[in-house]
Amino acid sequence: MSRFPRTGHRTRAGAGAAAGLMLVLSGCGVANDTGLTPDAPNAMTVTSAAFTGGVLPQHFTCHGAGASPPLDWSGGPSSTKSYAIVVDDAAAPITPYIYWIVFNIPQATTDLQAAQLPPGAEVADNSLGKASYDPPCPDQPGHSYRFTVYALNSTLNLPQGAPTLKAWQAIANAAVARGRVPVKANP
Repeated sequence: MSRFPRTGHRTRAGAGAAAGLMLVLSGCGVANDTGLTPDAPNAMTVTSAAFTGGVLPQHFTCHGAGASPPLDWSGGPSSTKSYAIVVDDAAAPITPYIYWIVFNIPQATTDLQAAQLPPGAEVADNSLGKASYDPPCPDQPGHSYRFTVYALNSTLNLPQGAPTLKAWQAIANAAVARGRVPVKANP
C-alpha cells in the first residue's frame, strides 16, 4: 500500500509547504541560522531497544499496533533547555514526509517510553495535519525512516497541534545539537 492513497489529495498550497519544509530539513534556509548544516556532526547519541538490528518492528507501523517506539538519547549540551523529536521519511513521494514532531520535552528527560510522552511535551501536526504519531506504513522491503532528537536552547512558544512547518522552523532556530537513528522497516 502506497502512502499516497492513504494521505489523500494534496493541494498546491500543501505542495508549496512541503517544498519549504524540504528546504529547511535539508539544511537550507532557516536551518543554516542554527549552525546545524547537513555536514554538522551528530553530537548526540540516539538509540532504541526496540530497533534490534536497525529494523523498525511491525508493532510501531501501520501493519501493527501503530504505537510510537521507545527512544533513549544522551549528549545534550549544557545549554539544552528542552528537546524535540522529528520522525521523517526523506524518500517519500512527497518529501520529506513527517510522521511525528514532539517538542518541549523537558531538559531532564533523556528517554521516551513506547506510546507515551513525558509531562509537558507537546505534539505538532504531522504531514496528515494531525497532532499525533502517524505510524509509518512501509510498502517496500528495507524502506528507511529517521528518528532525530534535537537539543534546543529554549522551550518553544507553540501550541499543541502547531502547524508542521512552523514547528520545524522553531526547532531549527533553537537547535544546538542533534542525534539520529535511522531504521529500516519491512512490510
